[in-house]
Amino acid sequence: MAKKGKKKPERQDLRALLRLPVGKPVDLTGYPADATTGGPDGKAAGLAATAAMGGELAELQERLFAASTAGDRRRVLLVLQGMDTSGKGGTVKHVIGLFNPSGCRIRSFKAPTREELNHPFLWRIMRALPQPGEIGIFDRSHYEDVLIARVRELVPHRRLGRRYGQIRRFEDSLADDGVSVIKVFLHIGYEQQRRRLLARLDNPEKHWKFDPGDIDERALWPAYQRAYEIALERCSTDVAPWYLVPSDRKWYRNWAISRLLLEHLRELDPKYPAGDFDVAECRRRLTDD
Repeated sequence: MAKKGKKKPERQDLRALLRLPVGKPVDLTGYPADATTGGPDGKAAGLAATAAMGGELAELQERLFAASTAGDRRRVLLVLQGMDTSGKGGTVKHVIGLFNPSGCRIRSFKAPTREELNHPFLWRIMRALPQPGEIGIFDRSHYEDVLIARVRELVPHRRLGRRYGQIRRFEDSLADDGVSVIKVFLHIGYEQQRRRLLARLDNPEKHWKFDPGDIDERALWPAYQRAYEIALERCSTDVAPWYLVPSDRKWYRNWAISRLLLEHLRELDPKYPAGDFDVAECRRRLTDD
């Protein structure tokens, strides 16, 4: 028990707990999708802890944007990947809602358009990157081109194999240009996905979110799990690691991603730039008018 008058120490760095090892095989069956790794004690505590982070997240976002006005090129890119119903949209709603939307750049990547197919697969990704001072969020991303492309055999295997290297080099270049890349795999369980899909069918107000094709994709669950394992192994690097967030419990998912963002922004520690004008003179002019 902490001594009276002393501040309770913060929990262990969540990045260390959720970061997947670099260069090692990934077996998703070894990661329980309903875990609450490093999290608060229960849903009520988790919701309260997530809300409590809102003020600091908003301040750090403002400082990041303010620093960009003085030439600081740093920005953040949150990449969300996961099976259907794993919570990509929910994360955008509940976590990104803690930020000022004017400083966020949110992009959802669906099937490529005809124009996009006429370019290299990273072309549309580059066009959607956050600008200095912004927080970018990708709901799906360039990883679709090694996930669904592998499962559905949309490209030859030789070309597919080259894409992993292209992704690594691309993410290295982002880091070199001041982008903090936070890649999150939302790990949902097979039975939990069934429950969420059934809940959508049972609620007419959620039918717009349901696509019968989701059932076809679900039938390919083992192939998708394997595709994710390969991508997580081949594209987790020191500058752009993958974080595995158990997503069966929505409250934990939202807390964990909020915490990951907070830890990265704290490390960036952006500063408000100094004014390039005479403060005293401006004050005099305002008081004398």
